[in-house]
Amino acid sequence: MALKALDIYKILPKKNCKECGEPTCLTFAMKLASGKGDVNLCPYLDAEARELLGASTKPPVAKVTIGVGERSVTIGEETVFFRHEKTFVHPPGIFFEVSDLDSDEAIHAVATRVFSESFVRIGQSLQWSGLAVRCRSQSPERYAAVVDSIEKKGYHLPLVLVADTPALLEAALPRAGQFRPLLHAARQDTANEMSTLARNYGCPLVVADPDHDRLLSLATRSEGAIGQDLLLDASPATLRELLVSSSRIRMEAISRVPGAGYPLYVDAGGIEGTISAVLLAVLKFGGVIVTPPLDAASARAALTLRQNIYTDPQRPIQMSPGLYRLGNPGPDSPVFLTVNFSLTYFTLTSYLEATGEPCYLLLADTEGLSVLTAVASGKLSETTVKEAVQKAGLENVVSHRTLIIPGYAAPLSGKIEDATGWKVLVGPRDAAEVGEFLEKEWHS
Repeated sequence: MALKALDIYKILPKKNCKECGEPTCLTFAMKLASGKGDVNLCPYLDAEARELLGASTKPPVAKVTIGVGERSVTIGEETVFFRHEKTFVHPPGIFFEVSDLDSDEAIHAVATRVFSESFVRIGQSLQWSGLAVRCRSQSPERYAAVVDSIEKKGYHLPLVLVADTPALLEAALPRAGQFRPLLHAARQDTANEMSTLARNYGCPLVVADPDHDRLLSLATRSEGAIGQDLLLDASPATLRELLVSSSRIRMEAISRVPGAGYPLYVDAGGIEGTISAVLLAVLKFGGVIVTPPLDAASARAALTLRQNIYTDPQRPIQMSPGLYRLGNPGPDSPVFLTVNFSLTYFTLTSYLEATGEPCYLLLADTEGLSVLTAVASGKLSETTVKEAVQKAGLENVVSHRTLIIPGYAAPLSGKIEDATGWKVLVGPRDAAEVGEFLEKEWHS
């Protein structure tokens, strides 16, 4: 079990020397308990205490990296079962699957899509993680040729190599082994050979078994050969089995059950209702999710859900405070004031752009809070608005002295006028109504 802060404090030397960078040993203990501290920063721990604290304070799910370079995928380092307890750390890699029985044209069409397809949502670019190449031909020559052709095209995508035997993987690894592909999979009868391949090429390895106890035993056995570059494949055949197995493994990982502390591999294509399996795996602890290429609607759903689940609930996505220009505004154009919560910014921007009215959008620094929350907490106040106006040099940008504030900030209108000297128009509560507001209030 993970140690609590007071349990850690009892093991520390209690010198309060500050050499670790914290003011007291108790503060250091709290940081270690939260998974944010490094036990090696304390110079006075003996080897036994250092080993004990190192094992109990590191994240219960091991960190694994697939691929190399800027498109590499890092998963693991998770610490909680419920997102609201803290946050989920590394989004799962979603890999589109191709087969060596597919035509070269079909394979490269999927690879090109994975390489280039992305869409922007609330300021973040969402894209696929890599390519899973499955050997269905059972021909080492054909499998090696397909992997070789993918590498020669220069996609530089992380790969998952999926084959039934070590010999098939061994044929492909000289073409891709230096790029840290994920190998699938070591089973009870192939674990030694697969571990040797993974160790020789420095690749992470999936261990697979539908029986829970045998899976954890296989993981424990394999970690002795290659360390912690492991993923677990419980081989669920239904959505129910996926939910049960992934939940059980995460709970046991948090409880430090041997063999459970690794990211999960999910073959969504092997489960009835592929898109449902992808979404469930995103929600329930998937580390690597392999799926046939998804249609446009399912693709957006999967990437959007992944973004939502792996956004820190304690740290809203923020825009940089300041003045933004929509269209080609001039000195007579309206100025809309709002908060720097990204979702508010992008929602309001889309409606303002739809009106065709050139305007200015002034974002006050509310630490990423929404309008209602910022007003209630005092993060949006006459002081923050005054600071935003002054920093933007707004009096030198427009010839008028009128601010349009959100409808939910109406209680602040008088205070804002007093603090800034600007006239305040209270805008609509719903961004969808800005077009009508401009026509009736601004232009009139």
